[in-house]
Amino acid sequence: MAHPLQPVLLSGGSGTRLWPLSREAYPKQFLPLAGDDTMVQETWLRVAPLSARAPIVVANEEHRFLVAEQLRQIGAPALAIVLEPVGRNTAPAIAAAALQAMAGGEDPLLLVLPSDHVVRDAAGFRRAVQEASAAAQAGALVTFGVVPSAPETGFGYIQSTTTQGLGKVQRFVEKPDAATAQGYLAAGGYYWNSGMFLFRASRYLEELERHRADIVAAVRKAFEAARRDGDFVRLDREAFAACPSDSIDYAVMEKTGDAMVLPVDIGWSDVGSWSALWDVAERDADGNAHHGDVIAIDSRNSYAYAQRLVALVGVDDMVVVETDDAVLVARKDRVQEVKQVVARLKDGQRSQAVLHRKVYRPWGAYDSIDMGERFQVKRITVKPGAALSLQMHHHRAEHWIVVSGTAKVIRGEETLLLSENQSTYIPLGVTHRLENPGKVPLELIEVQSGSYLGEDDIVRFEDVYGRSG
Repeated sequence: MAHPLQPVLLSGGSGTRLWPLSREAYPKQFLPLAGDDTMVQETWLRVAPLSARAPIVVANEEHRFLVAEQLRQIGAPALAIVLEPVGRNTAPAIAAAALQAMAGGEDPLLLVLPSDHVVRDAAGFRRAVQEASAAAQAGALVTFGVVPSAPETGFGYIQSTTTQGLGKVQRFVEKPDAATAQGYLAAGGYYWNSGMFLFRASRYLEELERHRADIVAAVRKAFEAARRDGDFVRLDREAFAACPSDSIDYAVMEKTGDAMVLPVDIGWSDVGSWSALWDVAERDADGNAHHGDVIAIDSRNSYAYAQRLVALVGVDDMVVVETDDAVLVARKDRVQEVKQVVARLKDGQRSQAVLHRKVYRPWGAYDSIDMGERFQVKRITVKPGAALSLQMHHHRAEHWIVVSGTAKVIRGEETLLLSENQSTYIPLGVTHRLENPGKVPLELIEVQSGSYLGEDDIVRFEDVYGRSG
C-alpha cells in the first residue's frame, strides 16, 4: 500500500540571531530574506510539486494569521494550522502534526520541513524526497544530511554507515570544534543535520511512544481537547504546557534503530545568522551583498540591509542592518552574539525585542510614526471587510483622520461613515470599533493622547479573531 505524501511545515521559531529584522512577533520565516517570497512561502513552493495536499503547518498561536495570510497569498490550498500555545521543541510539534495527518483515518508519509531554511536547488530537493520515499514507505525514519562544504562548527553532524547514498544512521554528533569538523570532512560519511525528515506518521508516533511515552501522552491529550476554528487547530493550553520539551533528534532519531540518512547537496542553509545570509546572497565583485538602497565605497565582503539609504565607506567584513527603529552594526565573524543584544532588550522589557515599529494584526497593520510624553501618532491600515475589536481604553482618547478608503465607526451608541479627509474623536472610556466596509484598504491616521499609551490599555468586548484582553 502506497502512503500519500503530506507536507508538514514547522513554523515555531523566533529567529533572534537575525535581529533587528527578525523579531519575536514577526520572525524570519515571515520575511523575504533570500528572494521575493518569504521563507515560509518559499518552503511551500519548493514542496508543492510533490503533493496536491495542503500542508499541515505547526505554528506559534501568536503567528496564526501571518501563516494563513502568507500561504493564501501564494495560492496554497486550504490548510490545517496546528497552533502551539507554548513552544515545546520539535518532537511534540511533529507529534501534533502526525495526529492531525492521521485524524481522517490515513497514514501518510510526513515530509517535515523547517519553514525558515534556504534550498537553492529545489529540483534536487524534490528528487531526494522521491529517492527516500521507498525506505520511508517501508518504515524507516529518514533524515536528509547535507553534504558539508566546509568544516562548519555551527551545525550538528550525522554519521552514516556508508559514504554513498541512503545509509543507516550510525550516530548523531553535537556541534564540533574546528579540528573535529575537519576530521569529519576528511573521513567522509559525515553530514550536516538539516532538520528535514520523511517518515510515516504512524511510525513516528510508534517510535516516540517507545522512547518518550510521556510526550505522546501529553500531545494526545492536547490534541483531543483541541478547539477547531476554521483552518486553526488550537491545542489545549494546559495539556500542551505540561508536555516535556525535546527535539526529535534526542527523543527519537538518536534512539531508534530505524533511522536512515540520505546525503543531499542542494544549496541548503539554515540562515541562522547574518553571516549565513551573506553566504547565500548574490555578491558584487568586491564580495558585498546588499538589500535596499546601499552605496559601498572601498568596502569588501560586507552585508548591508537598508530600509533607508545606507552608505559604507572603507569597511570590510561588516554587517549593517537598518530598520525603522533599530540599527545593527557588527563584525561579520561576531554576528552570533546578536542574541545577546536581544537578551538585554528582553531584560530591560524593551519592545524592540518583540515588535517592529510596524505591527501586523489579523485585520491589517499599524505603524507608530511618532510619539512623545503624552501622545502617539499611528498610521493604520485595515483590510477590506475587516474590523477591529469592539474596545475601550481607560487612559487615552483617540482622533481618527481618514486618508483613503471608507471607515465605519461605532462610537458609543452612534454609527458613523467616514470618507477621505473626514475625522472623528473617541473620548477616553467610550466603547468603539473601526471597520472597513469597502473593497479597497482603509488608511487612516490615529492620534492618541493621554496619561498611558501602552497596547495593553485595551478592554475588548467583542472580537471576531478570538482575542481577549
